[in-house]
Amino acid sequence: MKEDKVRIIPYNEDYRNDVLRVWEASVLATHDFLLEADFQHIKILVQSIDFYDFKVFLAVSGAQLLGFIGVLDDKVEMLFIEPTYTGFGLGKELMGYAINELGANKVDVNEQNRRAVSFYEKLGFEAYERTNLDDQGNPYPLLRMSLFK
Repeated sequence: MKEDKVRIIPYNEDYRNDVLRVWEASVLATHDFLLEADFQHIKILVQSIDFYDFKVFLAVSGAQLLGFIGVLDDKVEMLFIEPTYTGFGLGKELMGYAINELGANKVDVNEQNRRAVSFYEKLGFEAYERTNLDDQGNPYPLLRMSLFK
């Protein structure tokens, strides 16, 4: 990773295209269980998001976006890291910010994304509910997780 210090900053519209690019790259790298048609449908939904409806924070190095997190109420709704920067602790840093600064204590995760499930479990999250379908009605089970300290 670059030598520049990673900063966590609030989302602003100047980063919108970068956020969408990181989302797509991250999903393609981690959600290999998604059918192409479902991915394309979700991509259209994500492109229509008003990120100001969430508390979105960006991990940046210089002006480069490395990842981002979005919280609504007490739930992490989005956490995506640029694939070339996974494994450097950025997800953990963003989750720490969301938990400590934004009061986040819940997250939904695709059950098939075992790496993400393990990540959240290591942070102290436990599944309290399982759905057979995702929030769009597709056959991608979700684990609803809550932070237990």
